[in-house]
Amino acid sequence: MSSDSHPLRRSTDRAPGSGTLTVSLVLAARPDGGDPGAALDRLLDQVPPTVREVVLIGGPAGRSEERAGLTVRRLGTWDFARGDIPHAGLLAATGDLIVLMNADGSMSPHEIPHYLHYLESGYDFVKGSRFIAGGDYADYPLSRRLGHRALLRVAHRLYGQHLTDLWYGFCAFRRPFVDLLDLREDGVEIGAELVAHALHYGLRVAEVPSLELPRRHERRRGPSHPRTLRDGARILGTLLDERPHNTLSRLARGPLRSSRS
Repeated sequence: MSSDSHPLRRSTDRAPGSGTLTVSLVLAARPDGGDPGAALDRLLDQVPPTVREVVLIGGPAGRSEERAGLTVRRLGTWDFARGDIPHAGLLAATGDLIVLMNADGSMSPHEIPHYLHYLESGYDFVKGSRFIAGGDYADYPLSRRLGHRALLRVAHRLYGQHLTDLWYGFCAFRRPFVDLLDLREDGVEIGAELVAHALHYGLRVAEVPSLELPRRHERRRGPSHPRTLRDGARILGTLLDERPHNTLSRLARGPLRSSRS
């Protein structure tokens, strides 16, 4: 098996030229975000020319369209009873490289080439981060920031990697990883589930700065505290379920090191 087709291709392997790779963009229009409408049209107009296929979860089903050489396929809506994760879009994408974004205007297609650059440079999984130099966020309640910080500490203890953004859903990876990541419709935020699986399998993860913009068509909802607790509990469960077999020894060494120092 050649290194280019192996799902665990490492940075030391030769990366294929960008002209030989096709790129699919999976856009998720959440069912609680309203009709993307004009915001979606503006987003599609900003998709870089390297992307030739867009798979849209949300909106009218079964209709395809061409936009200046860009094929847009709509797979229809999904509801919270099936989970929050657009698995069908990832499975339907045909490109060699897959980029995942929200369709609510909070993520910019102008950042896609940055993600693809890191994939073509040998990284296995590229994820956006709002908390490194060059990244930022428009609105992030204190309760979610505190919960996110706690989960980052758990992820570091379980997997031994220093990440800065655990559940941001802007990411890119090679198509063979879709089967490897074994996504499940269990309601966990897709960003955290993807990261947990990538860490579980020892993929080479890169974080790139990303700017989270205000959502353009989000409906007003009540307090976010209940959802913060729900999401945090589900993400914690995912991190624990996917932990590597050597986690217990790593956790045991932590207190021993601190007691000796």
